[in-house]
Amino acid sequence: MAGQSVVIVGAGQAGSDAAAALRSQGHTGPITLIGEESHLPYQRPPLSKAYLYPTGGVGLVDLELRPASFYDTQGVELLRGEEAVRIDRETRSLGLRSGRELRYDSLVLATGARPRKLPVPGAERPGVFVLRGADDAEALRQRLAEPDRTLNVVVIGAGFIGLELASTATRSGHRVTVVEAQPRVLQRALTEEMSDWLTAEHRSRGVRLLLRREVAELLGDGSGPVRAVRLGDGEELPADLAVVGIGVLPNVDLAVRAGLAVGDGILVDEHLRTSDPAIFAIGDCARFPSRQAGRPMRLESVQNASDQARCVAAAICGTPEPYTALPWFWSEQYGHRLQIAGLTAGHDRTVLLGHPAQARFSVLCFREGRLIGAESVNRAADHGIVRRLLTSGAELTPEQVAVPGFDLKDLNRQLV
Repeated sequence: MAGQSVVIVGAGQAGSDAAAALRSQGHTGPITLIGEESHLPYQRPPLSKAYLYPTGGVGLVDLELRPASFYDTQGVELLRGEEAVRIDRETRSLGLRSGRELRYDSLVLATGARPRKLPVPGAERPGVFVLRGADDAEALRQRLAEPDRTLNVVVIGAGFIGLELASTATRSGHRVTVVEAQPRVLQRALTEEMSDWLTAEHRSRGVRLLLRREVAELLGDGSGPVRAVRLGDGEELPADLAVVGIGVLPNVDLAVRAGLAVGDGILVDEHLRTSDPAIFAIGDCARFPSRQAGRPMRLESVQNASDQARCVAAAICGTPEPYTALPWFWSEQYGHRLQIAGLTAGHDRTVLLGHPAQARFSVLCFREGRLIGAESVNRAADHGIVRRLLTSGAELTPEQVAVPGFDLKDLNRQLV
């Protein structure tokens, strides 16, 4: 198997890491990595943070996952600006938009996800942005860097991307309004305690945060750029630019045309194989059986992309192991680092450690008396310890944590 041909569709975090993992795990056969963008594979998380600062000094070259020389020295053929359009499962070949045909023994789909479109009139106007790739970020950075001008920025959606962008735009001196249809920010991702703290933090920085409000139309003159965002109740928000961050959709079109099983992502088994055993799917596009959640799910995170890349490389190299990696996530807003270990959705009890007023605290989440995850602000040690606890399966009850003076570091010392 080490000498067989592997083709990887998608040159983001998952795809690039898969190519690297294949070589590090001993694969000696041809590897082809296909990316639709012209750039070298790069990190996406900084695009909503450091990259957008006009004076941040962060360029795309600083975000490259690996230098161009890596692909040359590792014998990875990197095809940039190419699009895969057809999979022939019988002949095990992949057709590209350019007309080129690639044969494969194993095919890895790392096609990622795309931003959801805002289904209202005016959503396609100039000045309305999404933030998914480097070109999106560069166009937005140029607008935010307009000299001697304070912009009215309307962010539609209070997810991670929306709140990170609100933080960046506010710290760059612009007036920011965030519109969210749900009762609280990051409702599906965070506990109520953490959601409420983030809401207060943004408002204390001058962000106008509107909850339970929906966008009805993006207004402008004729077909000109956006000038206002009209809400469902008729209120109009002045907008020099608007950014839409209402979630993403997995890129499954290629899989659908090939007849693979899909459903909110490309369906894979515990080894990340699709319904065709020669084809795998990883990263944002893959819906996999999650041991932590107890159900199939998709995860949009760097951790998941990288860990699945290593898992699929092992399967292709003939040493398959079930994908069981612990999920973890992070975000930066106003210089605060929010870290999440595990999956906290479905908790029935929380216990607070630390001091929210000092922006140094953790929310530990339990379900039926068992620790399932934690959310930490500026407490990296708590985050690391919880990850070790969840990985090891060590027991920790809410009653233990609620004892006055409890410190996770003491528990960690007992486990070492």
